[in-house]
Amino acid sequence: MRRLVLILAAVTLASCASVQRLGAASDVHAFLVSIRDNDQASFDAHVDRPALQQSIQAVIEQQASKKYGGLAALLAPGLAQFAGDTLVQPSVFRQVARQYGYGDQTKIPNPLVIAQALKTLPDGRVCATRKKDGPCTLVFSKEAGTWKLTSFEGDVKDLRLKL
Repeated sequence: MRRLVLILAAVTLASCASVQRLGAASDVHAFLVSIRDNDQASFDAHVDRPALQQSIQAVIEQQASKKYGGLAALLAPGLAQFAGDTLVQPSVFRQVARQYGYGDQTKIPNPLVIAQALKTLPDGRVCATRKKDGPCTLVFSKEAGTWKLTSFEGDVKDLRLKL
């Protein structure tokens, strides 16, 4: 009997994670469409701009201090703030989407397919990875009923302005 209860608990937890990923996948799909269509309003609806800017700033500062040491400590915060403000745009994330295989001519998969590619994190957020068991790159959090991009954990060089 105890074994049955443990199995049911495990199945329930797994299904909650699947339901959570499926719910997030609809908003991730809308996010990808906003990037493809360069739809600023829809993009903004699926991005927590302050959280994402802070995340990008942290990545820039961390990578700069690794590469340039003490000089980065002086220059990185100002550069990171400017970059964080500038890089949160659909055109910049279009470059990131291409690295996931979503080019201009690629059909964006439906939410069910996207849900299978998302990973549930212990704190309730979900993330997209480039490879099945790879590290998170794009992290989404549920805010007021909508899953929004809140963190970028990739390499700063992947965030490029198209001039």
